[in-house]
Amino acid sequence: QVQLQEFGGGSVQPGASLTLSCVASGRTPNTFLMGWFRQPSGKEREFLGSITWGTENPTYAASVADRFIISRDSAKNTVYLKMNNLNVEDTAMYYCASAPRYQEYDHWGQGTQVTVSS
Repeated sequence: QVQLQEFGGGSVQPGASLTLSCVASGRTPNTFLMGWFRQPSGKEREFLGSITWGTENPTYAASVADRFIISRDSAKNTVYLKMNNLNVEDTAMYYCASAPRYQEYDHWGQGTQVTVSS
């Protein structure tokens, strides 16, 4: 089993930046791809972007590509989601997930809440 845990959520004002981290433990050799998702209250889950543990560059959803940055620290089994210029529409529960192959996310963290308000 792979365990994922997100850190770094909180309440911020519009325009602020926030960095989330996701630590993977357990059978991490089974993970190939790490993804970030979010789900606003009452809405569907949205894919934000993903990154492999290898040398490939991250990919992003068009909706956040100009503001969000995904990175990894393989030595720490940790991926990061840096979010810049946050706005109230970014308020959501943020999740990381792992996949043994592209598009096959099979393990999820419990999520961390991000609230953007003035």
